[in-house]
Amino acid sequence: MSKQVTNPSAKQTKQERRRERREEQRRLEEGRLRTTRNWRLALATVIAVVIIAGSSFALYALANSRTTASPSATPTTSTGSNTSSNAAYPPIDSIACEQDEQLAYHIHAHLSLYMNGAPVQVPKNIGIASDNSCFYWLHVHDTSGILHVEAPTQKIYTLGNFFRLWSQGFPQLQYPVELENTSDWQVFVDGKPYTGDFRAIPLTAHTLITMGYKSPGITPDTTYNWGTL
Repeated sequence: MSKQVTNPSAKQTKQERRRERREEQRRLEEGRLRTTRNWRLALATVIAVVIIAGSSFALYALANSRTTASPSATPTTSTGSNTSSNAAYPPIDSIACEQDEQLAYHIHAHLSLYMNGAPVQVPKNIGIASDNSCFYWLHVHDTSGILHVEAPTQKIYTLGNFFRLWSQGFPQLQYPVELENTSDWQVFVDGKPYTGDFRAIPLTAHTLITMGYKSPGITPDTTYNWGTL
């Protein structure tokens, strides 16, 4: 009986094919894992970009909301507007009547009036709305003769501005018609005679203005007790 002889080369070929299949499977598995890792990395990158973009937009929106907040949420201390807050009290000589007194430029002058030799009080509340809803930048609070300049920006106002405010906005407060002309008036500024149109006198800090209509011999103001003003 003859013995069958196995071909070594055929056995080796089978082993090589098995090895090649295993190697191919290994490469396929590595490729699958590499694809999965790349996909996960790309997904993580997209998520990170979305989170960063969302955070940046939120921060921008927050900052923008703070800078564009409604003016009504903050005190109206220095608007610089020539539009009054109360339609019943329109601007006069570009002087607005605003809800709050302005403090950016705050000075005081004093006015003493004489008519026919007798002192005349400057009425209180010139430049102040009757319901206190607004204050003109130029106004008086009492009968002391102190003129309050409380404006949002520094500007030189004149005695003429005050007289126009008085005559146009508050004529009911005993406005003297004699102030409409410059004759028969004797005027002093800080105790010194003033010649020319008294309406051009600038209202600067602690200016003392003395005016007399047909009042010869009046004594001009040279000092005044300003207190804390």
